[in-house]
Amino acid sequence: MDEIFMLAALAQSRKALPECLPNPPVGCVIVDTQKIVAQGYTQVPGKDRAEADALKQIQGKAFNFLKMYVTLEPCSFHGRTPACALAIAEDCRIHEIYVSLVDPDPRNKGHYIIV
Repeated sequence: MDEIFMLAALAQSRKALPECLPNPPVGCVIVDTQKIVAQGYTQVPGKDRAEADALKQIQGKAFNFLKMYVTLEPCSFHGRTPACALAIAEDCRIHEIYVSLVDPDPRNKGHYIIV
């Protein structure tokens, strides 16, 4: 099932283009008990990134054990938008994160990935 959910995140990333540029087109899905409960993609620069877009969709809803599938490592620095890694950590309901690619940006590059 992991492959199916990552493919769903990839499909979300395609929705980001071309408006997200120069930011990378990132897609994200959040899964609860093998069902997608939220999905998002990178918006225009200065607006929500994929993870924030998806996290907004589950605000105020009760879940016990969520998995996140994201096509690029969540950012760990504050630029035009807050750090996605921090937003995920603060949510406390995301228990597993599957990342397709480690971000080559030296401000990220695996800093918050625990294997």
